[in-house]
Amino acid sequence: MPKPKVFVTRAIPAAGLNKVRQECDAEVWTEPLPPPADVLKRKIADCEGLLCLLTDKIDAPLLAAAPRLKVLSNYAVGFNNIDIPAATARGIPVGNTPGVLTDATADMAFALLISAARRIVESQRYAAEGHWKTWEPMGHIGQDLAGRMLGVVGMGRIGAALAQRCRGGWNMQVLYHDQRTNEQAERDLGAKRVELDELLARSDFISVHADLNDSTRGMFNKAAFAKMKPTAVFVNTARGPLVVEADLVDALRTGRIFSAGLDVTDPEPPAVDNPLLTLPNCIVAPHIASATVASRNAMAEIAADNLIAGLRGQPLRHCVNPEVQKS
Repeated sequence: MPKPKVFVTRAIPAAGLNKVRQECDAEVWTEPLPPPADVLKRKIADCEGLLCLLTDKIDAPLLAAAPRLKVLSNYAVGFNNIDIPAATARGIPVGNTPGVLTDATADMAFALLISAARRIVESQRYAAEGHWKTWEPMGHIGQDLAGRMLGVVGMGRIGAALAQRCRGGWNMQVLYHDQRTNEQAERDLGAKRVELDELLARSDFISVHADLNDSTRGMFNKAAFAKMKPTAVFVNTARGPLVVEADLVDALRTGRIFSAGLDVTDPEPPAVDNPLLTLPNCIVAPHIASATVASRNAMAEIAADNLIAGLRGQPLRHCVNPEVQKS
């Protein structure tokens, strides 16, 4: 029996890719940049499965060009790149890779938090460029962490993991804003659920872990930054479009807030002349929160399992639209 034909839009770790190649007739896009839209459309025309990334736009016209498609497997937790209603209308299950990025992303959020607070990247550049001549009593003074107030926007798994690190390691107080109450965080960490305005006004550190949707897009704008302390450190490891970048640039330039640490931008990558890349009080990392061996291997395994299960007509390990799956 011939193996099902699938297209994989980027090379992923062998932990998952080997599974895909064993079970499928797989073509893997090995170029450093994602396949252009017209190429992707052509590649999946006769495919039964597609393993894609956040960088691939999977919309209704693309799905219409792939009449044999049985499953979409996204190598990511998020799925904003996929038109879920269109896939659901076609009866195509969409898989994602939640749960395995929690610790890696929380670690990255804290790395950005402490680096931005203590001006580590700025001072490293200062030393590397030959400006360091002697110990400077007024040089590169940053913000203290111990006992300060952490504000978490989106107290899901990752937000709670960051709060646990900050509470347990630095005895921070924890505020959070979320549509739902996180009873475990309140019980174990003493976290307090508050309205967003209160969180912005009281927090020394604000870390974003919210989903991207119509209600959250652009939620961190000029008005939001105006409500923060001038000593506040802003961290975003969630999604770039949650932030109005021009307003963040203005807040950083004018000292409206102290600093920022970003693992995501809008768009990605940012233009080379984007001021966020040159502001001394802003750290921009190239979307690497999940970039650990364990996390990326686990993502690859889940993405492969989702793909193979969908091809077999079986329930996916993690499915965004489970209503299309047959019991």
